[in-house]
Amino acid sequence: MGTRHRGSIEEINALNAFIKLQRAAESVSTRIHAVLPEGLTVTQFGVLESLHHIGPLCQGELAEKLLRSGGNLTLVVDNLEKAGYVLRERDPADRRFVVVKLTEKGQAFISEIFPKVLANVTREMAALSSTELLDLGRLCKKIGLHS
Repeated sequence: MGTRHRGSIEEINALNAFIKLQRAAESVSTRIHAVLPEGLTVTQFGVLESLHHIGPLCQGELAEKLLRSGGNLTLVVDNLEKAGYVLRERDPADRRFVVVKLTEKGQAFISEIFPKVLANVTREMAALSSTELLDLGRLCKKIGLHS
């Protein structure tokens, strides 16, 4: 179902494409993250996955990578810290920065759940050919960087 907006062809095309993009993103995200344990949010998973693949990061870097506000990310990291998955340390080189690291428990946890999420990502994206996946990635990046 497309837009019911009665505007110019450019407006209608833009709205229809946006609606399809949003619906697809929400639908795919819901199916991909269905394997997350109850109580673990998508943002919490994003923090754990980032630390798993990149290593320790400052909270500001995490917020930027996950497109979250600093305040929102502080709460997310607070909850992960309470669960014993991450710890915060002051950067010894610059004490103004707080570095977030995985604990052993956090490393074991993300190592267990990441393959399940990855399998869902792979299954969802199998609807597209390799060329279509590259095109989709290029188009999403183009939209994301447009200002």
